Amino acid sequence: MATSFRLQSCWGPSLARAPLGRLLRPRACCSAPGRAQLRSYAGGPGGLSAALLRTESFVGGRWLPAAATFPVYDPASGATLGMVADCGVPEARAAVHAAHEAFCSWKVVSVKERSSLLRKWYDLMMQNKGDLAKLITAESGKPLKEAEAEVLYSALFLEWFSEEARRIYGDIIYPSAKGRRALVLKQPLGVAVVITPWNFPSAMITRKVGAALAAGCTVVVKPAEDTPFSALALAQLANEAGIPPGVYNVVPCSRSKAKEVGKALCTDPLVSKISFTGSTATGKVLLHYAADSVKRVSMELGGLAPFIVFDSANVDQAVEGALASKFRNAGQTCVCSNRFLVQRGIHDSFVKKFAEAMKVNLRVGNGFEEGTTQGPLINERAVEKVEKHVSDAISKGATVVMGGKRHQFGKNFFEPTLLSSVTRDMLCAHEETFGPLAPVIKFDTEEEAIAIANATEVGLAGYFYSQDPAQIWRVAEQLEVGMVGVNEGLISSVECPFGGVKQSGLGREGSKYGIDEYLEVKYVCYGGL
Repeated sequence: MATSFRLQSCWGPSLARAPLGRLLRPRACCSAPGRAQLRSYAGGPGGLSAALLRTESFVGGRWLPAAATFPVYDPASGATLGMVADCGVPEARAAVHAAHEAFCSWKVVSVKERSSLLRKWYDLMMQNKGDLAKLITAESGKPLKEAEAEVLYSALFLEWFSEEARRIYGDIIYPSAKGRRALVLKQPLGVAVVITPWNFPSAMITRKVGAALAAGCTVVVKPAEDTPFSALALAQLANEAGIPPGVYNVVPCSRSKAKEVGKALCTDPLVSKISFTGSTATGKVLLHYAADSVKRVSMELGGLAPFIVFDSANVDQAVEGALASKFRNAGQTCVCSNRFLVQRGIHDSFVKKFAEAMKVNLRVGNGFEEGTTQGPLINERAVEKVEKHVSDAISKGATVVMGGKRHQFGKNFFEPTLLSSVTRDMLCAHEETFGPLAPVIKFDTEEEAIAIANATEVGLAGYFYSQDPAQIWRVAEQLEVGMVGVNEGLISSVECPFGGVKQSGLGREGSKYGIDEYLEVKYVCYGGL
């Protein structure tokens, strides 16, 4: 039986809280059928778990409808998966109020109890991993095997931070003045707003929320409008695990309301922390919101990852790493390789073997079909961007080695594409594609490769292949990125810090460093000794 805590209110007289029902009362212009539509999907379309397929917002431990709903589509077929509560500014503010009220008690819950609750949440994720994976595939389109891997990755963040909750250490300092001792305490920040993307609809939540709850913070999650079901399923499991009301809140909303809801959440005076994963452009907007009230921020923004193959590299190993790095989730990951820089002496061999490997190993199809390695892109806008990059490159002299057009499977599908003779003036060389496009640029010297790799305003991840130990040290230190893969195409791990430099973001997630993003350092001077 899950442990349950009742959290005491901390609302002072100046912050008298309106009843939650009043804050979330539907507007007069909206009618009851919106709620009936929500309930009509409770049965679970397409074999999805009815218990986990939630469609309402989750605020203060309760499932609450909004005045309107919005559709969520299967990117593979275009079919409507369900109608989800379309939360607006009132619902966002109510969620912040609920989180703030819960924070005043959650912050003093013992670290052992917080650890135990996070562990129960992890256990429930593992017990429901199959159903959670199906939700991810249904709403994001990624192959079921990748979705299963994401659920495991997502759950491991809860396990990791359940353990880190008990390792929040302070310090005792002996100052120069006699009769004094200095103490350093670490305390939770408060309410954290968590805004997550669609490409990893489960893992991007637990990587942030696990750290926040372990630190003693409460959260309001605004998931991407394309993939709200995973966030709501996590709310269901959090509730079953005994996470107290108001500690984990979810406010889904449509694309048309995303801007106003994001602004309301990020400018609310009761919010102390903003954590965002998404585009650099949106991150800059949220930073402006945070600046007005000097809120703490974590930002994991856009990337333009270089994948460098030096003459000394093991070509077969490099090709294997390139496949994994580029085509996972149809190239829709923030750390996937965007530019392939291959040294002249090994260039032709690499391109030939890469094309052969793509032909043998990649299969486009519906994510639920066995054997599928690449599903659809998230929507037609994403396909159009890949098309734009391919047509621009061809118009400037690039050669299509493989692919190059939409796949016959459907409008959101694009062929795995390999381009050679790519130059730095092409869009694909200096804009993040976020799709299954691998452009290859030929270079001559190590210095040239580093210059090309670093000639960008972003710096999230970078990869290179080399068997030269001295070169490995030089290049790893000179690449202007937050994460480097050396002879490795997949680098994400719960134990390791995730984040970028330059305009790719601020702060780190995961690892022992991730929990510090939700903690404030307080110095206490103890005198009269």
